Amino acid sequence: MRSSTFRPLSLLVLGGTRFLGRAVVEAVLADGHQVTLFNRGRTNPGLFPGVETVIGDRTGDLSALSHRRWDAVVDVAGYDPQVVGLSVDALRGRVGRYVFVSSLSVLADQSTPQNEDGELLVLRQDMPPEEAYGARKAACERVVLDAFAQRASIVRPGMIVGPHDPTDRFAYWPRRFARGGRVLLPGDPADAAQFIDVRDVADWIVGCVGEERGGVFNVTGPTLAFGAFFEACRALAGARAETVWVPSERLLAAGVDPWMGVPMWIADPACEAINRVDVSRALAAGLTLRPLARTLVDTLAWDTARGALPQDREGLGEQEEQRLLRMLTD
Repeated sequence: MRSSTFRPLSLLVLGGTRFLGRAVVEAVLADGHQVTLFNRGRTNPGLFPGVETVIGDRTGDLSALSHRRWDAVVDVAGYDPQVVGLSVDALRGRVGRYVFVSSLSVLADQSTPQNEDGELLVLRQDMPPEEAYGARKAACERVVLDAFAQRASIVRPGMIVGPHDPTDRFAYWPRRFARGGRVLLPGDPADAAQFIDVRDVADWIVGCVGEERGGVFNVTGPTLAFGAFFEACRALAGARAETVWVPSERLLAAGVDPWMGVPMWIADPACEAINRVDVSRALAAGLTLRPLARTLVDTLAWDTARGALPQDREGLGEQEEQRLLRMLTD
């Protein structure tokens, strides 16, 4: 039952129909707030038939948002500082709070555990693509903070998982265990894993508005052992599977991409602490996390309902997995 002091909020979501944006809109509606979407109408059009959608392209003309006001804007799709600057200029004075979804990739040092005060990447023209993404996000953060100061909420998620994940990196594992047989597990059981359910990120974002939660926050889950994660997947699947651990060194020597050549496995030596990020600030400010088992159950249910995936969407295709097992273990 709602408190007698409940006040519905009005939120503008830039995007709002793909994965995190979708979860944000669902969280806003579940909490009884009002939401307006601004997007190009290309991804999942009609997903929220009862929600006002303003069609437009944030890279150019945002005039459709003029003469309107909202309690907050949630920017889930800002990747370029110039484009984010256009949104900031268009909404300055029209929104009470700017919630910008950034990324832990902004951190310059991923070799040691970091908190929100760690040094950030600086955008340069000659940066490799894997660094440029984080540097652009860091530049976007500065644009928002410079314009909105205390009324800015910078959300830095880690790996986001759960239903409707277009990457399939998390859904791969309960699906793979359900298939049974010999399962290639990358690295070592003690290796670190860290991720967060998309719905927990969405709830945090809505809370930033309702609780006027400003500042910069790392928003991801607790660090757990890779082995514990895989055991949870096996327990859920309930199928007989033979697990075969292959050390990271052998996978790298075989030419497997260190960035999720096996889903959720990261073996880049410069990123040894990417799954050991400090989230104590967000936890102290009220971040709540659902149990891993619930995320797995819901993800497997969604994955099963959508049916079989093409081989090139499998993350680690069955034939490639068997090839690696033969080459590295037989």
